[in-house]
Amino acid sequence: MNYNLINMRKIAIPVGDHNQIDEHFGHCKYYEIYTVSDENKIVDMQTLPSEEGCGCKSNIASVLANHGVNIMLAGRIGAGAINVLNKWNIDVIRGCSGSVETNIKQFVEGQISDSGETCMQHGDDHQCSH
Repeated sequence: MNYNLINMRKIAIPVGDHNQIDEHFGHCKYYEIYTVSDENKIVDMQTLPSEEGCGCKSNIASVLANHGVNIMLAGRIGAGAINVLNKWNIDVIRGCSGSVETNIKQFVEGQISDSGETCMQHGDDHQCSH
């Protein structure tokens, strides 16, 4: 089947250990980028290496945008990172956790929505600046 890529959604997921969504997108090992058709079918998946450093202080938003990403499924993410991603027309769905496979399936089925929670602290009690 030949898909019109203009009508596709591209969803990035920050991946950590054991194919789980990374607790903090700026520290993930790599990103999985899923292409989803208007019929909510996953038609492609690519991996993108993560860059060193904090998410909002790196150029990851522009890199993801250049790959056509328009949605990020994230666990914990700070307001600065959300602002940078939004400037690149990437919507952020916060509060995702667990298996990448389960999350992309649930998102495609319309079962995931944004938690509305912005990362305010890490385990060592310093403020998220990313």
